[in-house]
Amino acid sequence: MTAPSALGLLPPGATYASVTASVADPVLRERAGRRWWLVFVVGLVLTVVMLGSMFWLFYEGIGIFGNNTSVVWGYPIANYVWWIGIGNAGTLISCMLLLTRQKWRSSINRFAEAMTLFAAAIAGLFPILHLGRPMYFYWLVPYPNTMGTWPQWRSPLVWDFFAIASYIIFSIVFWYVGAIPDFATFRDRAKSRAGQLIYGALALGWRGSARHWVRYEAFYHTMAALGVPLVVSVHSVVGLDFAAGNMPGWQETIFPPYFVVGAMFSGFAMVVVLAAVTRSFLKVEALVSLHHFEAMAKILLAGSIVMGLSYATEAYQGWYAGDDVDRTFLAFQFTGAYAWLYWCQIAFNVFVPQLFWAPAIRRSIPALLVIAVLINVGMYLERILLIINTLSRGHLPTEWSLFAPTLWDWLLLGGSLGFFMLLFACFLRLVPAVSMHEVKQLVPAEAAA
Repeated sequence: MTAPSALGLLPPGATYASVTASVADPVLRERAGRRWWLVFVVGLVLTVVMLGSMFWLFYEGIGIFGNNTSVVWGYPIANYVWWIGIGNAGTLISCMLLLTRQKWRSSINRFAEAMTLFAAAIAGLFPILHLGRPMYFYWLVPYPNTMGTWPQWRSPLVWDFFAIASYIIFSIVFWYVGAIPDFATFRDRAKSRAGQLIYGALALGWRGSARHWVRYEAFYHTMAALGVPLVVSVHSVVGLDFAAGNMPGWQETIFPPYFVVGAMFSGFAMVVVLAAVTRSFLKVEALVSLHHFEAMAKILLAGSIVMGLSYATEAYQGWYAGDDVDRTFLAFQFTGAYAWLYWCQIAFNVFVPQLFWAPAIRRSIPALLVIAVLINVGMYLERILLIINTLSRGHLPTEWSLFAPTLWDWLLLGGSLGFFMLLFACFLRLVPAVSMHEVKQLVPAEAAA
C-alpha cells in the first residue's frame, strides 16, 4: 500500500478510507472557508444583476441590446452558442474517457458533468431572452391544440429546443446515476438527521451489493455509449443553425464537426479552471494531481491544432469559392473593424496553447489557468465574431452596419457568469465533487504497481 503511484493518480499509501475522507469530510465535517464565501457572494451579486437585466429586458424590450437592422443577432445568441459549447463538453468528456478506459477520468468527471448541467441550463435561457415575444416560447413545442398550430420545423430555434431539452435530460440522468454510490456514502457518514434523510433519499436504497454493482455498471456504460452520439448531434445542430443560413461565411459544410471540436476545446479549458478551483477549495490535491492537469493540457494542445486547421479551411473555402461576396467578407474578417478581435481569437485559440509543448508549462497550474482562461476568451470571440462579422457584411452594401454592444449586453453576459459561479459554489458544498467509488477502483492497481 505504500508503493508510489505509477501514474501519479493517487498519493502513496492511498486507501479506501483516505479517499472517502478526502472527498466527504470537506462537505460533511468542515466549514466553508473565506474563499468559498467570496466566490458565493460574488456569484450571488452577479446573479442579481442577471435577474435585474432580464427584468429590464422584459419590461423595455430587446431594443436595450446593441442589435440593429443588419446585426439582428448579437450577444444573446453568442452567449447561447458559447455556453452550450461548454455544456456539451462535460458529458462528452466523461462519456468518451469512460468508454476509452482512461483512469485519470475518475477525479474530474463529476464536476465536469456538473459543469454541463449548469452551462446547458444557462444556455437554454438565451434563445428565449432573444425572442421579441419571449412569453410565447412554448410555441416551439408541438403541443396539441384546437387551432392546429405546429412549430415551423425548418426553423433552427425548433432544432435547438429539442437538442437542448434532450441533452439536459440525458445529462441529469447520467450525472445522477454516476453519483448514486457516493450519495450512499454521504448518507452513511452524515451526522445530522437531515443529511441522512436527504442523502438517503438520493441514494435510492443503494447497499453496494454485487447485484447493485452489476446493474449499475451495465446501465452506466450503456448511457455513456448513448451519450457520445447525442453530444455530437447536439452541437452539430448548433452548427447547422448557421450553416443553414444564406449569409456569406455561414454556408460551410465544416460547421458541424468544427463546432463539436470547438465545444470540446472550450469545455476542456473550463474543466481545467474548475479542477483548480475544486482542488483548492476542497483540498483534494492528492486526488486531482498534476497528472490530471498534464493530460488535459495535452488534449487542449491537440484541440488548438484542430481549431487552427478549421480556421484555415474556413478561410480557404471562402477564397477558393471565387464569389465576390465571400471574398469581400473574408477581407473584412482579416482587415475590417473587428479584425483586431479576430487576430486575438487566433492568438488565444491557436498560438497560445502551443506553449503546452513544454512539459514545465503542462505541469504548472498557474500557467495552465492563464492559458485556459485565454482559450475561453478566444472561444467567446469566435462565437461573437461568427455573428457580427457576417451580419455586418451581408450581400447588400446598403445594409452594411457595425455592431456596438450596450451596457445591458455586458451585464447579461457577466450575470450569467456569476450565476454559473453561484451554482458551482453550491455544488462544491452540497454533493461529492469527486467520484469516490471510481477513484477507489484505482487503489488496488496503484498498490500493485
